[in-house]
Amino acid sequence: MGFLAPLWLLAGAAAAVPLLIHLMRRRAGAHIEFPAVRYLVRAEREHSRDLRLRNLLLMILRVAAVLLITLAAAHPIIRMAGAGHAPTALAIVLDNSLSTSAIAGGRPVLQQLQARAREIVRRASSTDRLWLVTADGVVHGGTRDAVLDAAAHAEPFGGAGDLRAATSRAALLARAAAFPAKEIAVLTDGQATSWREPLALGDVPLHAFMPAAPAPANHAVVAVRAIPARWTPRGAVRARLLASDSATYRITLEGRTLARGIAARDEEIVLRAEPPERGWNAGTVELEPDELRADDVRHFAVWIGAAPAVAIHPLAGSFAHSALDALVQSGRASTGNDMAVVPADEATKLPALLIAPSDPIKLGASNRALERLGVPWRFGAAQHGESVVRAVDSTRALEGVTVSVRYALTRVTGAERTDTIATAGGAPWIVAGARYVLVASPLAPPATTFPLHASFVPWLDDMLSQRLSGEGGIPQEVAPGEHIARPAGVEALELPEGGMTRLTGDSLTAPARAGTYFYQRGTARVGALVVNAEPSESELARLTPQALAVKLGTRAATVFTDSTAFGASVLTAAPQRPLVAPLLLIAAITLLVETLITTPARRNVS
Repeated sequence: MGFLAPLWLLAGAAAAVPLLIHLMRRRAGAHIEFPAVRYLVRAEREHSRDLRLRNLLLMILRVAAVLLITLAAAHPIIRMAGAGHAPTALAIVLDNSLSTSAIAGGRPVLQQLQARAREIVRRASSTDRLWLVTADGVVHGGTRDAVLDAAAHAEPFGGAGDLRAATSRAALLARAAAFPAKEIAVLTDGQATSWREPLALGDVPLHAFMPAAPAPANHAVVAVRAIPARWTPRGAVRARLLASDSATYRITLEGRTLARGIAARDEEIVLRAEPPERGWNAGTVELEPDELRADDVRHFAVWIGAAPAVAIHPLAGSFAHSALDALVQSGRASTGNDMAVVPADEATKLPALLIAPSDPIKLGASNRALERLGVPWRFGAAQHGESVVRAVDSTRALEGVTVSVRYALTRVTGAERTDTIATAGGAPWIVAGARYVLVASPLAPPATTFPLHASFVPWLDDMLSQRLSGEGGIPQEVAPGEHIARPAGVEALELPEGGMTRLTGDSLTAPARAGTYFYQRGTARVGALVVNAEPSESELARLTPQALAVKLGTRAATVFTDSTAFGASVLTAAPQRPLVAPLLLIAAITLLVETLITTPARRNVS
């Protein structure tokens, strides 16, 4: 039994009133004996037993009436066995992660999970509240038909998604609903990598289904990268496979086959090439199809073209000159006028790597040059004292670098968004935007240790080839659905199948489908967004039902591998019936009996 208004039970204390009145009744007045009174006393004694029984019965009836009315006010409900089920808030979690697209028993696992979801939804009534939460974080709610349609049309997600977050959200939806019964149903392939940590869902009843059949064998491409990201025009493709045996692979570039071969187990594939393609290109490493086709292809992007032609100013410093010479000798750069490495006060055009002047007297000229070139930053007062440099993108290129002399950088109000590449003392130290990179210190040992580090030459290569090149930029590899910052100056995203999506705001969400998406500025490609599934999605090993029950984090969790038993366990809460009317009826009968008992007594008194 439950109560919809339990606070009314406190009013049950009023039942003590009739009891107290009964106990406190006392005879009042002086005792005077005379013959007539003696007769009445003898008569009362003869009927005292009847009077005590009548008074006790009246007290019991009055107390019962008060208690019954109090219980009725608390709106009690009781579960009744029989057909149907209580109105239920049911949140269904459907695992549509990439691993569920694996073929098992002749059809994708996701189709098996969808069938179980549809069976549950069909059993729901119009009094139930339903939600469908998928691993990619999408929530469908509404009528039974709407949820049924969502379950039938759920598509495999391109990555792992977040099953733990989806299950937590389902629990929150169910708990927040004002329904007599609340349940969660989880339909998953039981992949171990999806349930690494246990949840904490409380005591909401949870029923889970996972296939009884073992996971199929799988091979996959789990890593691929173009080295370097910009080929001038030579480079290499490096890939790593997940396979229990040797596997046949193919490497493509813009749909053209670069190489075929057979890789042994745990062998790293390295292909060196000098292709004729130019500009930004999309490539793949592919394996022969198996039961999980989605991870047999992995994408990469590479820029191919001539080495950047760079002019370096004599005042840029000896270390910058030496670094550029090393890049020219390795074929990563050439001498020319496509871009410049120059102190800010000497700059006349972009693109350029702009360096802070070594003489503070030149700050005014530097700021005037920055304004003339349209760079939205200005140099401020000189800052002295050693500061540690931190890379904003968490790369190791600037690890261990310190700065002794730097100028404060101030961004012009209302200017377009720019990127901060590195900070020193918590303030911007290297910033970049469309066709410029600005360093807030001279590139010399008295100002910073950066030119002395081995990472200085690769960093300069990245700035020249990826940040300052007309078709520069860096390829970003992300998981489907991941939230990332929008690169400065990027206006749109070119889709693999053609067409473009305009980008607004400071961030974007990676597409759900794997592939190479090119950043666009105007009509030019200025970088690439490479979307690939997490390597963990290729590890198809499953938890046991007992282990999955522990990961679900609720004492009320039950995991089934039999679809019939699972279906019978959901939406089984017994319907509840209110007891207000029966209680009020019994209270009325009680008061009627009390009235019938007291009426003769009143007539006798009169």
